[in-house]
Amino acid sequence: MARSPGKRVEVAADFPGLPVYGSLAEMLDAGVDAVTITTPPHTRRELVLAAIAGGVHVVADKPFGPDAAAGRELADAAERAGVVLNVYHNRRRDADILTLAGVIASGELGDVWRVHSIMDQDGATTLETGATGGLLRDLGSHLVDQMLWLLGPATHVHGALDWTDRFGETTDCGFFLTLRHASGAVSTVSASKLNHSATRELRAYGSEGNYLASGADVQAEALRAGRRPAGEPTTWGIDARENWGTLAVAGGRSLVAWEQGNYAGFYTEFARAIRGGGPGPVPAAEGIRTLEVLDAARRSALENTVVELGGQDPV
Repeated sequence: MARSPGKRVEVAADFPGLPVYGSLAEMLDAGVDAVTITTPPHTRRELVLAAIAGGVHVVADKPFGPDAAAGRELADAAERAGVVLNVYHNRRRDADILTLAGVIASGELGDVWRVHSIMDQDGATTLETGATGGLLRDLGSHLVDQMLWLLGPATHVHGALDWTDRFGETTDCGFFLTLRHASGAVSTVSASKLNHSATRELRAYGSEGNYLASGADVQAEALRAGRRPAGEPTTWGIDARENWGTLAVAGGRSLVAWEQGNYAGFYTEFARAIRGGGPGPVPAAEGIRTLEVLDAARRSALENTVVELGGQDPV
């Protein structure tokens, strides 16, 4: 589905001959098995519900909803309709986070104490405003999901937000969150869009050493340049060697080669799930878990307190 003439031209260039529909209803009437909803956040709920009511499986872009309650509403609707609902947390498939996951799984860091994630983007014009916008819900959805996927559920959240009214309404344009995980590990995630910085860094500290990686947003940059994973299957999603991470342990320092990132794998797994009845790569329940942390982070920032997850009072 594409409403704007410009988007229709893009689709025609990338996929010659592919039918393009002017509305979700028109697409559903034509007969489809699944849809991906990537419209702006304030329109997403109604479209996801319409697709579910039409009996098709759905991938919903992040943020999955403005809050966890909205996410639960969508998940409940999908369950009643018997369709698969997944959230497009594709950045679990970034090369850097996959590589860090491999380092942790190897046991070379020992017991993981802390993980720090920074992703600054020099992109003021792409900041989403309005009641459902803000950088925390946008990029924060990805960074929080990565930490929950990597370290397990969070029990406590503390957040600080940067605010701007430059675009006519007050919007959060930067954040710094601290999550304590049930595993005992602590993670921090931070990002900005208005500070003229383009930084991606991961640090992990454990009982046996540390891991540091600083590189580019490889897949996103490639996609913006017009490249596609199908055209370079062996090299797609791998950063340059000079950006490989460094593992430091008692035995010395060593470079850690990147794992290969590939966002397209999300859809391969999603297709497998709807054919075989599985939950899919990122089930709605996991999207809700991320929204619960984002809700807690906003509350923490506004009240200047640590929020304990699970409906308990702040501590």
